[in-house]
Amino acid sequence: MILVKQQALTFRELMIFREGSIMENDSGKMIDRPDLTKGMNEALHLEPGKSAVVTIDCQRGNLEPEIASLPVPGSECERVIAGTNRLLSIARKSGIPIIHVYTVYEEPLLGKHPFEVAMLETKQSFTPHRQSDFARHKLPGSPEGELVPDLDVRSGDYLIDSKRTFDMFYGTQLESLLRGLGSETLLIAGCNTNTCVLASVFGAYCRGYRSVVPVDCVASAYGEDLHQFALANIQRRLGWVLTLDELEEKLGAPAIAAGSAQ
Repeated sequence: MILVKQQALTFRELMIFREGSIMENDSGKMIDRPDLTKGMNEALHLEPGKSAVVTIDCQRGNLEPEIASLPVPGSECERVIAGTNRLLSIARKSGIPIIHVYTVYEEPLLGKHPFEVAMLETKQSFTPHRQSDFARHKLPGSPEGELVPDLDVRSGDYLIDSKRTFDMFYGTQLESLLRGLGSETLLIAGCNTNTCVLASVFGAYCRGYRSVVPVDCVASAYGEDLHQFALANIQRRLGWVLTLDELEEKLGAPAIAAGSAQ
């Protein structure tokens, strides 16, 4: 047997390697595919009776800048809370069930992943715009672990607090609840776009659900670049990324102006 050694490519070299690939250039810029987006959006048909809204980690530890331990930028917090409340209003007017999935970390779980350990030991910030404080991130009973007060949570909503990692399905009762509700399409809101939202869309895809992510309702603490990457990844391979106006039209719901949700 003859072993042929190959020189390992760097990550950058892999990114710009074009032989046999479909990359248009070596700039690293995302490819714009408007025809794909248009065609897929036209193919999307939504039935309110087979849909559910799922909010992910809309908690003070992410979306309340004054106390956030993994803070989303302040202007983005306001945008996402307003957008998500508008989504919840649309859902209620359409008879769509609403599920809030959120995370807390018991002390033996907090910051124990090898990547998190290394980040904490080297005193790196998870967030580029402001220092994070992951060592106190969303402990049970902490203010950071509470749902953000401005989120329009109501008594008829379902609450799932058993999430302990990125994927909203892993270790939670979400799938059983969705099956019981007869939901086939998930309207997903929350944060962070490139971690929990993206992982949950992957989880939904692997379980056969249709995912729709309203762009008005998601944000990332990790930077605009990763937010945009996650949306592009979802749109081009995993699900649909729509505006709330587009979603309203798909659902046949009456128009609801931003900021007027009751």
